Amino acid sequence: MHAAPVTADGAHIRWVEIHGAAAPARVYLHGLGASSGPYFTAAATHPALAGHRSLLVDLLGFGISDRPTAFGYTLQEHADALAAALTAAGVQGADVIAHSMGGAVAIVLATRHPDLVGRLVLVDANLDPVVPTRHLPGSSGIATYSEEEFLAGGWEEVGIRVGPHWWSTMRLAGREALHRSAVQLARGGTPIMREQLLALEIPRTYLHPAGDTQPAGAAELTAAGVSVVPVPDSGHNVMLDNPEAFAELTARALARGRAADSAGGDIGRDIGRAVPCGLTRP
Repeated sequence: MHAAPVTADGAHIRWVEIHGAAAPARVYLHGLGASSGPYFTAAATHPALAGHRSLLVDLLGFGISDRPTAFGYTLQEHADALAAALTAAGVQGADVIAHSMGGAVAIVLATRHPDLVGRLVLVDANLDPVVPTRHLPGSSGIATYSEEEFLAGGWEEVGIRVGPHWWSTMRLAGREALHRSAVQLARGGTPIMREQLLALEIPRTYLHPAGDTQPAGAAELTAAGVSVVPVPDSGHNVMLDNPEAFAELTARALARGRAADSAGGDIGRDIGRAVPCGLTRP
């Protein structure tokens, strides 16, 4: 386990690091209420992705990282704290693979700290604000509570709605961190994450479950050079539902990104056209 102080009062972000000699480093970021180790270890060690120095980072307030109650947990604050940790780790120009809320943080990181991010793979990431709705899990449901209501018992109601798998990592989160992060994610960044993503000039891929409809604004994303790639036999937790396809398509996206860097062209539009044979949900 590795750690770095990221706030003025010494709160630490921690991560699990997998050794690899290939460059650049790869940074994996979890979603709301999750932890990068449980969600990404299989992908980071998959033959398609192994060999790079890989940092499975828990954002401040989640997993094995500290849970400071004085921290605001805005997307900008998450991104700046993450930037401090990556700088301490000697990371620059990383491949960032980021799920859900982690994808929103990764977009803000690339916008505010462009030297730290070389290529971006977003995994069913939040791009737009959402309307808080009490019966839904995730940021939409959590954001319907005031912080006082959430701390007084709302977190237990959320635990029932999200089910045992998600709750196994969500229960580790600081409750202030969980609520504030959800509220900020539901509101969206400034400008919103979609606008920031469209403005980035690095290779970008957006993976989404193939069974869902095309992500909102997919044509606009594609026109801006973002490769929108469906992953078969998967739901929101793409890397857990179909780890083989996730690893193969992520590796292909990053390889296209490196080729685009070398050639000065776009990332390529055929990443998701042919999914390797035999990739099925376990």
